[in-house]
Amino acid sequence: MARPRQRVCLESGLKLDLNRLMRQGCVVPGAYSAFRMVWTNNYSGEEIASANFTADMMNQNEGRLRIQMDETEQTIYLVPRSRRFGGHQWYFVCPVMNRCCSVLWRPPGATRFCSRQAWGCRRVAYSSQFLDPDNRAHRGKAKIKARLIANLDPDEWELPPKPKWMRWSTYNRLEEKFDPYEEMLERGLVELMAKWLGRNYE
Repeated sequence: MARPRQRVCLESGLKLDLNRLMRQGCVVPGAYSAFRMVWTNNYSGEEIASANFTADMMNQNEGRLRIQMDETEQTIYLVPRSRRFGGHQWYFVCPVMNRCCSVLWRPPGATRFCSRQAWGCRRVAYSSQFLDPDNRAHRGKAKIKARLIANLDPDEWELPPKPKWMRWSTYNRLEEKFDPYEEMLERGLVELMAKWLGRNYE
């Protein structure tokens, strides 16, 4: 049985992914940048919210991301952390937990961005936590397929082949996640058929 929705769904709010902002060139170490971000509904494409950002990354030991949205303003600090094999990676500093994280959330009704842990497991949850096992498996398969499909016809592929740009280790990891979802759905189908046949023979 799916859990009753007593908590707020994180994905219904706003998300800031630092790694994505850096890949898109919005936040650049050693530089000052300004950009605008628009969040849209995944299904309808309708605009949910928008904000103006300024990123001050001139200091190699600390950065600042300023967010202006409607009547609110928030400054998030960023810090670099050394990587195991050299170099470093930048992280947000959660304004509540004072801990490093790559993703910040602003759930519906909130007025600022914080880490997942700051909102607490009793107040928020990921959308998958509201699903029953079968729907969770369908959702998991769809996410993996969307990541791999590229320009292929989605109707022709259950599990698309590895894209040219993807490492084999990444593809194999996705395949390992995909197979249990398949098994879960097959089990559910077998149980459903057994129930249906049992009713017909009663």
